[in-house]
Amino acid sequence: MSIRIRIALCCAAVALVACSMPKERQGNTGPEQTSLDVSTAPPETVVGSRPPATMLAAAQPVTGILVAPYAKTTTTALWEQLRQDFRLPDSDNERVRIQRNWYAGHPQYMKRVTERAQRYAWHIYQELKRRKMPAEIALLPIVESAYDPFAYSHGRAAGLWQFIPATGKRFGLKQNWWYDGRRDVVDSTRAALDYLQHLHKRFDGDWLLALAAYNSGEGTVSKAQRLNRRKGKPDSFWDLKLPKETRAYVPKLIALKQLVASPDTFGIELQHIPNEPYFEIVKTHAQVDLAVAADLAGIELDTLYRLNPGFNQWATDPKGPHRLLIPFDQADNFRQAITALPPEERVRWTRHKIRQGETLSHIAKRYHITVAALKSANDLGNSSIRAGQYLMVPQSSEDKAHYTLSAQQRLQRTRNHERKGYKSEHIVDSGDTFWDLARHYQVNVRKLASWNGMAPGDTLRVGQKLVVWTSQASSNSVHPGAQVRPIHYTVRRGDSLARISSRFKVTISELRRWNGLPKSDFLKPGQRLKLYVDVTQQTGT
Repeated sequence: MSIRIRIALCCAAVALVACSMPKERQGNTGPEQTSLDVSTAPPETVVGSRPPATMLAAAQPVTGILVAPYAKTTTTALWEQLRQDFRLPDSDNERVRIQRNWYAGHPQYMKRVTERAQRYAWHIYQELKRRKMPAEIALLPIVESAYDPFAYSHGRAAGLWQFIPATGKRFGLKQNWWYDGRRDVVDSTRAALDYLQHLHKRFDGDWLLALAAYNSGEGTVSKAQRLNRRKGKPDSFWDLKLPKETRAYVPKLIALKQLVASPDTFGIELQHIPNEPYFEIVKTHAQVDLAVAADLAGIELDTLYRLNPGFNQWATDPKGPHRLLIPFDQADNFRQAITALPPEERVRWTRHKIRQGETLSHIAKRYHITVAALKSANDLGNSSIRAGQYLMVPQSSEDKAHYTLSAQQRLQRTRNHERKGYKSEHIVDSGDTFWDLARHYQVNVRKLASWNGMAPGDTLRVGQKLVVWTSQASSNSVHPGAQVRPIHYTVRRGDSLARISSRFKVTISELRRWNGLPKSDFLKPGQRLKLYVDVTQQTGT
């Protein structure tokens, strides 16, 4: 009997049981993308960018997230409930008005972000209420990520709350090939509220200073306060000389508070969010293929990914967290179905016999997983393997393209997105950086990284393929469909820049720029030159 038939029979046999437990993104429509669209951001900011902050000395422990039923309320709309619990000091200065006017002037943006918030805002609000924190903080993911859990900024910040890698690790957010806790709705919310509470205490109960420090780092805010005190000036948020982004950050949140408090006044449409849980947190107890889990729950796979964006691949992390967020109405059915599912049907495994000369790297590449994942699946303490041994390799139940919101598929969609200009492909060479390549192709470094679903500070791998979009005038060697690879050429007797440029179909000016050569045409035999050549244009060179 096939897995799908068994799943269907299992789900059909489940009785409905009433349960009560808890409930996305950037200003774009359509499928979630891997980077923030800065052009849709309010003024005086770069969305999602945050310099590394001074963190607590030790990582915050990951709390056991098993959410108990929340208190019943009579309020039917979440926005109404939020208004009742707003606590931040209000202000109507010019900085707030600039941000409020921007949001009010972009009603479609507000409509989209509040649509995304429908999945996550109720849960965030309940956690704020548990901690007795201001309800306005439920609006902070609009400022940070436009309520997009897949958002990734040029500053390497990810998720609803835009944690950079180091900050995420400090607050116990696990990050590996299988799973990124910075995008996990439950874990990242816990970490963000932990950090904000720490900052609230650090700045003597001043929420505006705490929020400013969340954006720019507590050291930045403390330094600005000390500077004002030495000059005999006030040290409140509104009086501090802070980075441009941070000066706009707090006003954005206050502006959003004012819009939510009185949307009709400003002509804003807030998508209705019921004051009830959107999802339940259901234990899975072990690794499970996400396509199998979606079938068990009776929901689309994309729906499962949007509730569980922390999972990068086609399955949950074999080492946990062993839980999934499931839409409230399907949660009880799923709980019973996952419990009844035989272990061998959770994840499909391939038994691979190691051949002579094979390494873990060879095998991992063949099956599209990492060496670390392969070692973990086989409890290997090192990379030593022998021909004739067998390895168990986890495999998806469906074709990889079926998992449309996995990290790999999102990256592929970003790379394949059509843009203006001419598309070419660059193969990364040793020593390449985004900054060097941007200068070489005469493009913006942030755009170059964004075209490839990365940030300028991310590490490039030798052999990695990058998409490059250029205008026709930016490089004579770039044309539609080009495949640009770096090569190293040793100058021979009789060579000149003209001869080399003609041979490899590049320009003399490019040769000079790539190698820092002076205006003279003098080359020495044995001299090494670096060239970026289009292999589709080379004929027996």
